[in-house]
Amino acid sequence: MVNNMVKKNEEENFDDEIKESKTKIIERDKINLEDIPGVGPKLAEKLAELGFTDPMAIAVSSPGELAGILEIGKATATKIINGTRQMLKMGFTSADQVWKQRQEMIKITTGSKSLDNLLGGGIETQAITEMYGQFGSGKSQLAFQLSVNVQLPKERGGLEANCLFIDTENTFRPNRIIQLAEGLGLDKDKVLKNIFVARAYNSDHQMFLLEKAGDMIEENNIKLIVIDSLTSHFRSEYMGRGELAPRQQKLNKHLHALQRLADAHNLAVYVTNQVQANPAILFGDPTSPVGGHIVAHQTSYRIYLRKSSGEKRIAKIMDSPDLPPGECVFRVLTEGIRD
Repeated sequence: MVNNMVKKNEEENFDDEIKESKTKIIERDKINLEDIPGVGPKLAEKLAELGFTDPMAIAVSSPGELAGILEIGKATATKIINGTRQMLKMGFTSADQVWKQRQEMIKITTGSKSLDNLLGGGIETQAITEMYGQFGSGKSQLAFQLSVNVQLPKERGGLEANCLFIDTENTFRPNRIIQLAEGLGLDKDKVLKNIFVARAYNSDHQMFLLEKAGDMIEENNIKLIVIDSLTSHFRSEYMGRGELAPRQQKLNKHLHALQRLADAHNLAVYVTNQVQANPAILFGDPTSPVGGHIVAHQTSYRIYLRKSSGEKRIAKIMDSPDLPPGECVFRVLTEGIRD
């Protein structure tokens, strides 16, 4: 009985905090972490240490995830998340407000005008862009190029920011980054210092690295996350039909974590994907990306790359929420991705 009364009083106090926070949002645009219902000075300090400096990062977290990170109860985590969402007015809103939010989205040039045009201006923030294709189709080359291009001034198609690069196939090569930097007339040493690379040794390590990415994003002005490749470890560790369901569930969780980071920090996510051949297809292209419907649904832009003659590569839009179907030709040269 006493416990129920205490619980009821806590809920009433929490509701009062919510009402007060709604008034605060009218008075000012910026929200301090301590203003969030359920977050005191100690929790605010801990959130800041873990990279949760933006309230949006808290609002898009799941209760289980936040509870594990802060070492608090799931109920408390739910209250904090709900309180943050109320303060940020994350319910229904008019389409013109959504349009205003979309205006904050920026794009990174690929180095090729034809590829940029195909993508509506380049690789965009707040979205996951997936490139899939056979080996040698240019997926990793584009990953290297974007890692350099994100550092360019805005007038040259960059974001004046840095990159997190998760390497799952041991394909990251600093000497290739140096070639691309010199091709753009940039200081190679500075470019290398602004790319933070981690080698993922299995799928759990890959997911762990992403969990820790939040600590670095604000600290190091990160505006691009690259994973090359997304499905390599999942594909090798979960084999056979019996392992398909757990693999897809784990992959789904990983992709949702990527999208939350993209939304919370207005950054771009670029992932490469492996392919498989469907023997049932006798006519036409039997190539299909790994990951099935889970990857297809969760990625915003899906591009199929294939080899042509010499250094030429062909890019084709396979799925997009707002871009028309189309394809283009670009080249992979020593100095980088070009028309």
